[in-house]
Amino acid sequence: MTSLPDTGAPVAIDPRIDAAVTDVLVTLRRNIDGFGLRYPDDTTDGARYPVRPASGDFAAGANRGWTTSFWPGMMWIAWETTGDDVFRRAGLAHLADFARRVRDEDDLDTHDLGFLYTLAAVAPWRLLGDPEGRSAALDAAEHLMRRFLEPAGIVQAWGDLSDPAQRGRTIIDSLMNMPLLTWAGEQTGDARFADAVRRHTTQLRTHILREDDTTFHTFYWDAETGEPLRGATEQGAFDDSCWARGQAWGIYGFALNHRATGDEALLDASRRCAEYFLAHLPADRVPFWDMVYTDGADAPRDSSSAAIAVCGLFELAELETDAARAARWREAAQGMLASLIENYTPADPADSDAVLLHSVYDFPKGIGVDQGTLWGDYFYLEALTRAARPGWRPAW
Repeated sequence: MTSLPDTGAPVAIDPRIDAAVTDVLVTLRRNIDGFGLRYPDDTTDGARYPVRPASGDFAAGANRGWTTSFWPGMMWIAWETTGDDVFRRAGLAHLADFARRVRDEDDLDTHDLGFLYTLAAVAPWRLLGDPEGRSAALDAAEHLMRRFLEPAGIVQAWGDLSDPAQRGRTIIDSLMNMPLLTWAGEQTGDARFADAVRRHTTQLRTHILREDDTTFHTFYWDAETGEPLRGATEQGAFDDSCWARGQAWGIYGFALNHRATGDEALLDASRRCAEYFLAHLPADRVPFWDMVYTDGADAPRDSSSAAIAVCGLFELAELETDAARAARWREAAQGMLASLIENYTPADPADSDAVLLHSVYDFPKGIGVDQGTLWGDYFYLEALTRAARPGWRPAW
């Protein structure tokens, strides 16, 4: 299976989207040439991505951390879009390294195995039937299942499972890691995977989504009794604020997991996250890094949150049972995407390694503030592709 997937002839689209895709592809080609098999860092430093720094036993440019898969994830979308073999070859080279990473158990103590192996390994399996992709992704799914805590029914987010500071903690980002388990269940027929997805997403819907339709970034359970304990934040303004990227993960993640499980409560959770997100946007439709801030605030924007939300709104529109609401989600996604294209991208692709500017990684810690980010770039390209090719499916 080596042919491009048939998603139908592209429909007539806004020429700005066509131009934006072209600019992304120009930058991606240049970055592939520049980085080769090395990995960029999480965020830019000014206009350029540094090589991922050495850390402990990991050399500079090594495959570590939670963001490296956004890099080959872009390559697979680019290959689908163009059929250009330069993207396929680059994606397969990184797949080999991801297969090595899971085989050698390098830096696997994280729920972000879902981010990592959906984009780097499931994608080439879906597109090429690549057996190495399937094997690596199934191994990663088994590692992720080790983080499923009974009786709480949640997947622990970070750290060694014996670490008391992280024990029983999950975060809203974890919704995007569940598709790896859904895929593994489809591949193997093993009910453990679907059961973990169902229980974990139910816990997040019940406890991480608040009554006012905002979301906690993190939530703790007692790992021994399963009792829900408290919500908190790691990267938001404060524990009870609404961290913009977390709210965007809620829109997209609850929708994806509704698609997987059929649970109507998850569809409603996605709608609730979307309503709040859209109601608290500033005039240009791109949020501040935390949604406690509004127009006139002296706070940085987070364009990556907008890109994630655009993808989530397109997903929600496909799943929506009410035609008027579906049209509203789609219109909101298109408006946000138009603002990103106009206001948050380099005027000239040669001026930046990032394709989406003005993102925030972790404002409280002063990390990646007003920079490009690997995930911002990935979700921007996914959003553009969704807009250009209705009916196209990403790897999730």
